[in-house]
Amino acid sequence: MADLVHKLIFKSADRFSDTEALVYLGNRIGYAALAEKIESAAKAMLALGLDRGERVGVYLEKRVETIAALFGATVAGGVFVPVNPLLKPEQVAYILRDCNVRVLITSADRLKLLATVLPQCHDLHTVMVVNHVDAPPVISGLNIIAWDDALAASEHVRAHHTIDSDMAAILYTSGSTGKPKGVVLSHRNLVAGAASVAQYLENGPDDRILSVLPLSFDYGLSQLTTAFHAGATSVLMNYLLPRDIVDTVDKESITGLAAVPPLWIQLAQLKWPRDVSLRYITNSGGAMPRATLDLLRSIFPDSKVFLMYGLTEAFRSTFLPPEQVDDRPDSIGKAIPNAEVLVLREDGSLCAAGEPGELVHRGALVSMGYWNDREKTAERFRPVPSRQSGLTIPEVAVWSGDTVRMDEEGFLYFIGRRDEMIKTSGYRVSPTEVEEVIYATALVGEAAALGIPHPVLGQAIVVIVTPREGAKVDHDALLAACKLHLPAFMLPSRIESREGNLPRNPNGKIDRKLLAQELQNTFPAAAHE
Repeated sequence: MADLVHKLIFKSADRFSDTEALVYLGNRIGYAALAEKIESAAKAMLALGLDRGERVGVYLEKRVETIAALFGATVAGGVFVPVNPLLKPEQVAYILRDCNVRVLITSADRLKLLATVLPQCHDLHTVMVVNHVDAPPVISGLNIIAWDDALAASEHVRAHHTIDSDMAAILYTSGSTGKPKGVVLSHRNLVAGAASVAQYLENGPDDRILSVLPLSFDYGLSQLTTAFHAGATSVLMNYLLPRDIVDTVDKESITGLAAVPPLWIQLAQLKWPRDVSLRYITNSGGAMPRATLDLLRSIFPDSKVFLMYGLTEAFRSTFLPPEQVDDRPDSIGKAIPNAEVLVLREDGSLCAAGEPGELVHRGALVSMGYWNDREKTAERFRPVPSRQSGLTIPEVAVWSGDTVRMDEEGFLYFIGRRDEMIKTSGYRVSPTEVEEVIYATALVGEAAALGIPHPVLGQAIVVIVTPREGAKVDHDALLAACKLHLPAFMLPSRIESREGNLPRNPNGKIDRKLLAQELQNTFPAAAHE
C-alpha cells in the first residue's frame, strides 16, 4: 500500500501503465506518462529552491499541469495548497500570506489579475506560469518563469526525505465564519482517506470518475486520490452549465459522479439519456432534499446512491450504504472504514440512542489541525475519552461542531451545524428541517432557511426560494405546507422568492452567510416599539 500520497499514482503506473489516468479536453494521459510529468514538476521545484515542507500554491483551473503541480510538490518534499480558481486576488493573497507560500503555479491570465497583490506576499519567491506566450511580466522581488522553461531547465536534484506523518497539503475552508482557515493534512490522512472511500465505493480500474468539484475542496480532491488509489480514470471538467455535466457523463461513459446538493437540485431537473453509464452517484456538503433524491433515483434507476457526510478537518466521516436509502433516506449512515464516529455530550460522555450530541471523529483521517492557529485548533481538536485503559498519551479527535443523533442500530442523523442553527423564541431550529418541508412541495428550485435578527423572537426564520424552471413560486402554498408539517415556532416569518440560482460559495454550496448579511435589516427594532 502507498504510504505517501503521490505514490498512489506511481503504484498505479506500475500496475496499469497504459490505463488512462487523466482526460482533459479530449487529451488522454496514461498513468506512466502522468508519473513522468509529476516527477518533472518535482525536479523543477527543487531546482528553483523549494525546501522541505515549504508550501506550493496552485491557482489554476483543473488541467493536467494542475495535477502535475499538486503531486509534484509532494514528490519534492513540499506541501501543496490548492487555491480555488473562483477566488478573487485579495482572497488569493490572503491564503498565500497566511501559509507562507514560497512557489506559486498559475496561468498567464491569472498572473495579470494577481500582479498588484503578489508584492504583499513576502514569503513568495517564484511564480511558474503555465501556457505563457509572451515574456512574463516583471513583478518586483519575484522570479517569474514559464512552466515549460522551468521543466526543461531543471536538473536532477535529490528530493527531500518525507514520511507519512509529514504535511502533504493545506486546504482552506470556505470561510463561512470569519477568515478561511487552513486545514493541514498529512500524507497519512490523504492515503487513508483514499483507501477508505475506494473501499466502500468499490472503485476499480474500470471506473471513470468525473472531477467537477474544486480541487481546493476536500470532496473534490477526494475524486482524484480515490481514482489514483484504484487505478481508475479521472475526467477533469471545468463546467459552465449543468447541461455540460450531462453531456460529459454521456460522452466519456462516466461511472462515478459526485456533487453537492445545489448542483444535484439542478441536475435532477434536466433531461438525461435513457441509458446512463453511472454506476454510482455520491452526495456530501449538505443534506440531499428528499424530493431531489427521489427524482435522481427515477433518472438513474440502476445507479447506486451514496449519501455521505464529511468535514475538511477529517475529510470524510460517514456514508449510508445504498441498500439503506429506502429505509433511511434522511440518515448520513455510519462511520466509513477505518474511522469511528461518536456522539458526545458537552462533558465528553456518550449520548444515549436518540439523544442529540456533537459528532466527534477519531482515527487516521483526523487532520493535523489549523495552520498557524493554536486557539482554533485547540477548540476543535481535543482529547477523546479513551476506551483503552493504560494509555498515557491522549488521543486527539476532531470535534465537528455539528449536532447529530444516533439510533439504536447505530445509524446517524444530521440535525444541524452549530453556526447555522436558528435560535428563535427560545428554541433551536435546524434550517434543514424547514428546507425539507419546502422541497417536499416540489414547488421550488432551491431553498435556504436563515435566522435573521428580530427584536422579539431573537431570530426570525426567513426562507429564500427560487422558482422551478418555467413556473412561479406559490407563496401561499409553501406557507400552508409549513403550517401542516411544522410546529408554530418553526414557521417562517417570511418567504421570499428570487430569480436565478441562489449565491454560491467557492465550494458550490449555497452561501448562507451572504444571504443572511443581505437580510440583516429585515426586521428593524423600530417596527416593534
